[in-house]
Amino acid sequence: MYSHKFRTMSRVLALAFVASLPCSLVAQVAASQGKGNPNAPAPKWNVFVGYSILDPRGTFYPIQPDGTTLPASFKLEKEGMVESAAWFFRRNVGIEFESGQHDLFVNTGFNSTGSSNSGIFTAEGGLLYRWPGIHFTPYVHGLAGAADIDGPDHEPYTWGPVIVVGGGLDWYPLCHNIGIRLFDADYEYLHANSGLSHGTLAANDFVWGDDESINAIRVSAGLVFRGASYYGPVVGCGALPAPIMSCVATPGAVFPGEPVTVTAAATGLNPKETATYSWSGAGAAGNSEVVTVPTAGLGPGTYTVRSTVTQGTKNPQIANCEASFTVRAWEPPSLSCVAGPMTINPDQTSTITLTGQSPQNLPLTYSCTSTGGLVTMNGNTATFSANGAAAGPVTINCSVADNKGHTSAANCSLAIVAPLVHENPHVLPLCSIDFGRDKQRPTRVDNEAKACLDAVALALQQHPDNTLLVVGEAANTEGQGSVDAQRAVNTKNYLTTEKGIDPSRITVVTGNEGTQGVEEYLVPPGAVYTSDVQHTNVVNETVVQPQERKPLPMRQHVHRNAAAKTPATLTHTKKPTGSVAPATSKKKKPVGSLAPAKGTEGP
Repeated sequence: MYSHKFRTMSRVLALAFVASLPCSLVAQVAASQGKGNPNAPAPKWNVFVGYSILDPRGTFYPIQPDGTTLPASFKLEKEGMVESAAWFFRRNVGIEFESGQHDLFVNTGFNSTGSSNSGIFTAEGGLLYRWPGIHFTPYVHGLAGAADIDGPDHEPYTWGPVIVVGGGLDWYPLCHNIGIRLFDADYEYLHANSGLSHGTLAANDFVWGDDESINAIRVSAGLVFRGASYYGPVVGCGALPAPIMSCVATPGAVFPGEPVTVTAAATGLNPKETATYSWSGAGAAGNSEVVTVPTAGLGPGTYTVRSTVTQGTKNPQIANCEASFTVRAWEPPSLSCVAGPMTINPDQTSTITLTGQSPQNLPLTYSCTSTGGLVTMNGNTATFSANGAAAGPVTINCSVADNKGHTSAANCSLAIVAPLVHENPHVLPLCSIDFGRDKQRPTRVDNEAKACLDAVALALQQHPDNTLLVVGEAANTEGQGSVDAQRAVNTKNYLTTEKGIDPSRITVVTGNEGTQGVEEYLVPPGAVYTSDVQHTNVVNETVVQPQERKPLPMRQHVHRNAAAKTPATLTHTKKPTGSVAPATSKKKKPVGSLAPAKGTEGP
């Protein structure tokens, strides 16, 4: 029986070897055509089911009935099945789970005693590495797991470790998802320690047990099913497809002078052979997959760059691609203008602030002119000064230019205003006093003048920041002298002594109106009396002193009584004194007054 199974296993191995020869030749042809093209199918998973022959060999130590052990060797050919499933997380690398069943249902013997040639069950998992091709996919794997072993003498089923190392070759003759696993050849190491067990055989009691280490060669073949490829398309059985190439221009839009990078990406090339690139269009040149296109000499518009990749000489693989980019025209800058302040006096300046913006961030140059005055530039600001220009509106015209010759303009306005001139206030006429009625005392301030002067004093009290101008006049018939000055001094004296007005607030002058009176004017702060009351002369008050207001002396009359002949009684009468009369000055009178210019009659 042993020799029969050995011959069977030998025939299977020979058949697998012979079947692999044409497959290897086809694989070599495919490899020469495709040069290991990465477009070859690389399914995400596969499942294998096949027939298997296991040839376990090893040494075990059966325990004899007397308790002793004897070493013994064995060689047992077993037939069965192998199933596996693999999932690939990379194009070449995946994880695999496998199980094997050999003679599980042949001569199983007793569960407690086992048989002399019963089954082996294995379950293991590990890593698988493959080289996917159009028709052929060789692989290697390394697995580890557990084995349930019965025998090889009369030991019961016992679990132990198993290690599997090997490889195989899958063939897809019709380029379909169903293929043939031509062979899978593996080395297996198994170990089991069944210990002691008792059984009954021919009414005799035996004690069985061993500790075995098994080295096995396993050969299997069968059908393999692969899933849809996601590492590359599943192609037909003809020649490998041409490489696929795409081109991308970055950036897609530029201004003249900005570089454009065009990148060609090819798939389906043989990494072991040199690929040659060529470029054309828009001045592109180079022999690699990346090229830089200069755009300094290109005008606005859309340009296309073409690339061709060539690999191989006898049956060259060729792919082409195109990429387009746009050269945009330079955009002009923008400009805004602000003047501050917007209103200035002729001796002031205004700052002109310019804000320019270039869409391409080009350097900018600023300039300004004006319809009047002077503009001084300093970068993106300017200073405007009137520089003798007349009052009125002024327009500032500004422009900005980039280094490509593109310009933009803006303007702003300001106004030159004349400085505000404050007009000096004018003196205000009050009342006038007439000195022409008292012929004997032509400079005396009489009682009738007191009403006018009382009103003048009240005006001074109500306007403490004002002063008083007293103008003394004299008629031409009064001859040469200082009558006019004396009248002004006496008037001031009344106001200071009788009404308590500060003497420093009263100015006495003489006029040339030719009247017999005195005129009073209220002088506000800032008023210049010489402009309103002209042709006056200041009185020297150290020379002209005020006079005392005395009544006239009594006049004596003698009345003789004819009958009695006695002296007459002395009597006196009071003559009328001067009275207040309206001022008749021909001087220029200011507009408005605090009191009437006409004197008020007193008692």
